[in-house]
Amino acid sequence: MIYSAQRFSAPAFVRPALTRLGLGVSLIGLLAGTAQAQQIALNGSAVAPAAAATDGADGSAASAITVTGIRASLDSAARIKRLSTTIVDSVSSEDIGKLPDVSIADSLARLPGVTAQRLEGRDQRLSIRGLGPDFGTTLLNGREQVTVGDNRGVEYDQYPSEFFKTVNVYKSADAGLIAAGISGTVDLRMLRPLAQAERIVSIQARGEMNDYKSLNPDQTRYGYRVSGAYVDKFADDTFGVALGISATSAPSQDERYNAWGYANDAAGNLVLGGAKPYVQSNLLNRVGGVATLEWQPSDKFHSTFDALYSHFKETQHLRGIEFPLAYGSQADGSPLPYTANTVVDGLETSTTFDNVHGVQRNDYNRRTADNISLGWNNVYSFNDTTHFVVDASWSHAKRTDFLLETYTGAGYNKTGPGDTVTVTQNKDGTFGFQTGLDYADDSVFQLTDPQGWGYNGTQTVVQAGFLNKPVFTDDLKALRASLDGEFGGGLLHGWEVGVNYSRREKDSAYKSYFLCPKGGDGSCTITPAAGTPTSAPVPAGALTGDSVSLGYLGIPQILALNPLYLYNNAYDAFYDNRPGSLVRDNKVYENVWTGYAKLKIDGRVADMPLRGSIGAQIVHTGQSSSGTTSSFTNGVVTIDPIHEKTNYTNFLPSLALALEVKPGAFVKVGASQTMVRPRLDQERSNRELDVNATNAGAGGGPINSPFSFQAGNTYLKPYKSTNLDISLEKYFTNSGYVSVAGYYKHLTDFVDPNNSVAFDFTDYLGQLSPAQQAATLATGGQIGLSHIPANAGHGNLKGFEATLSLPFKDVTHILDGFGFYGSTSYSKSRIIYDSNPTQPITLPGLSKWVASAELYFEKSGFQARVSYRYRSKFLGEVAGLSAAPTYREAKAEGILDAQIGYDFNSGPLKGLSILAQAKNLTDRPFVTYQNNDPRQVIDYQRYGRDYYLGLAYKF
Repeated sequence: MIYSAQRFSAPAFVRPALTRLGLGVSLIGLLAGTAQAQQIALNGSAVAPAAAATDGADGSAASAITVTGIRASLDSAARIKRLSTTIVDSVSSEDIGKLPDVSIADSLARLPGVTAQRLEGRDQRLSIRGLGPDFGTTLLNGREQVTVGDNRGVEYDQYPSEFFKTVNVYKSADAGLIAAGISGTVDLRMLRPLAQAERIVSIQARGEMNDYKSLNPDQTRYGYRVSGAYVDKFADDTFGVALGISATSAPSQDERYNAWGYANDAAGNLVLGGAKPYVQSNLLNRVGGVATLEWQPSDKFHSTFDALYSHFKETQHLRGIEFPLAYGSQADGSPLPYTANTVVDGLETSTTFDNVHGVQRNDYNRRTADNISLGWNNVYSFNDTTHFVVDASWSHAKRTDFLLETYTGAGYNKTGPGDTVTVTQNKDGTFGFQTGLDYADDSVFQLTDPQGWGYNGTQTVVQAGFLNKPVFTDDLKALRASLDGEFGGGLLHGWEVGVNYSRREKDSAYKSYFLCPKGGDGSCTITPAAGTPTSAPVPAGALTGDSVSLGYLGIPQILALNPLYLYNNAYDAFYDNRPGSLVRDNKVYENVWTGYAKLKIDGRVADMPLRGSIGAQIVHTGQSSSGTTSSFTNGVVTIDPIHEKTNYTNFLPSLALALEVKPGAFVKVGASQTMVRPRLDQERSNRELDVNATNAGAGGGPINSPFSFQAGNTYLKPYKSTNLDISLEKYFTNSGYVSVAGYYKHLTDFVDPNNSVAFDFTDYLGQLSPAQQAATLATGGQIGLSHIPANAGHGNLKGFEATLSLPFKDVTHILDGFGFYGSTSYSKSRIIYDSNPTQPITLPGLSKWVASAELYFEKSGFQARVSYRYRSKFLGEVAGLSAAPTYREAKAEGILDAQIGYDFNSGPLKGLSILAQAKNLTDRPFVTYQNNDPRQVIDYQRYGRDYYLGLAYKF
């Protein structure tokens, strides 16, 4: 249920509740989640304010001492965890607002069992208990959110962290929690203004600097972040308003290295197949606003309207060189000649290649995204115990990408002067380059297709550049109604029933273009009639006046061109009409009805307090997709529409119990079945036909057929998980706690993305010549493979988590002000696909060991904190060829952050605070490798350290 506990008491009772709780208010807290006096229960029910006021381990009221800052945020998280009957971890405003967080994921990654994968130097994607972002859901004020990403996983850099105080991560289920994921559910909570004791006006400003000087001449290393908040009440405290605005300009600098892979030389040793070193400069600009209107004219009625808007724009400049090496070839098709200089344990650590034709890249990426969320919640109280709730919401996101590649080389298709390149492996696993050509000489390097890569499916084209322009739109509308009440006495304390309807539509539209030098008919094809130039000189207007250094890998300088100038002035653009490119557009629809009912437990068993709930959900889903299928004959591509649909119903029981075995000591148990739907790109109905006429008559089963499909599967069912959770929690006398939790998940209907099934391609025999048709039929080659994802896997996930939150004053008063918060977790998974039962895999995103530690000091206005988080190696998701998601083993990493600040609590500067922060002090790179061999590095990205200096003032 989505409502405020404020309906249990008039606003006049809020002020003393706040005083008893000792809440400090910061700028971030003003725009943020639920105040403790109006605690929203984590299992969907409300917790009365009186229950939130018992902080001592014996249940007695806490002393009326105002606690602010770091300690207040940790106390808030501990209180939420203690009062919940489900297993939950939280962060609050001080955790988010007082660290240099570009996204909320930075702070959530310090919670037990939660990890974040860095992309472009920022924490964006969360894994909870080893399950990646597509296995969880994200809520805003209890409502499911869409994403600007390609699939379901929410990218948290869309949400300005200033807007939230409380962010809860539910790790076990409750029948009233709609759209719960298998891994967990992240709930972002905004402010309820009627709970605030007084009017508040606050502003904050922060400057930012990356310790790398700008790696590209057209990007900066400096940024800023500003925000403001206004909160007030009117009409005898029956109407409240909370407004917030935030603007961010955040730069990042990345030294990037990527290996194509490793080939085998004549002696069987591994040799570098190719590489593309880059320097990348990013600038993220984001503006956002929130508004909450709250009206409670009487104890009978309470209405709240929330709105959040975020506009996101990121620009990236990338410059580097692609070197085809052992995987490369010469103009006549023969392999590149090379000499092994040094071999260590079967790996060539130094190799000299001759006649190398590198592809210089000056790329520009622009991504814009808009995210809007609206919610309107209305509560009518029939009496003190019976309430009717109606909640309506809309979540909408749109993302547009402009991904521009430009190429320069010494000549078209491996002509012109070749280079002699010696590669030598560095200690970090990357390879350094010793080259002979001057890659900053625009008299040698031209606009061209240096490797002759261009092919439109039927004809050769001059591909001197390429442009991708995908657009993703995600829309979710939901309406929910519920009724709850109490029985009055007994262990079964109350009840709740409800229904939720949601409609989601994900629209993925792709456009791409070949770019070639101007001067032909615009088709970019290599035909006499087309007249397309194979090369063109670099126009003077494209020169930036600077060169770019790849000195970190041994290349002193390369051309620095303006890719937008080239696109607007030097290129013809021709629509990419390859068969595979024409069948990418798709729409996925999901209509979901969820009915639920639960009984609330609140009583005593063997003289021990017991709280919890038992209930179930019935979820009926109507799922459909519109897409296309492709075929082609004699260079003519045919596109046919496809629409597929299915429906299914799932029954999801749940049990949550919290037994207080001793004062302040709890045993919590959760048992449930949960589900999460497959990736949206796997539900698409598209089918891409591939015809390999050379296989006509080859025989040998479907794998050697001339025909195959690459397809989505609209008929996919959700992943399912049967869960068992247990948590032991002990809360200390003053504050802090220690907890140990264990969990087991039995996973079924696991989607195998590499599944293949036999398919009869008789209807497509017309793609072959008559002789090829006869040979294919004679060998049964009309039966080929359709590569289609399927619910063809199962497995399990198990692990434990341990957390300690300890103010050192609980040990000795001498250390008052010091404290520690830390956690560690261990997870292990085993997933088996039916197609390959002898080779189990591990879950993408799972690190077996995850740990975080935070040491802080806060007293008399002064505060300092140092935080460290670690994750062991994991299977990371990165962008592969054509930006398709690819999984690679990622090395372990540890990130160190720190901050120091002072709050002026008296005198003329009262209300002012100053804060200095640093992020990624370890300058830890993101590194992936292959074949379980850390020497075979594929990706290496170093982001540098970020430094911040900020001021905040509260009026």
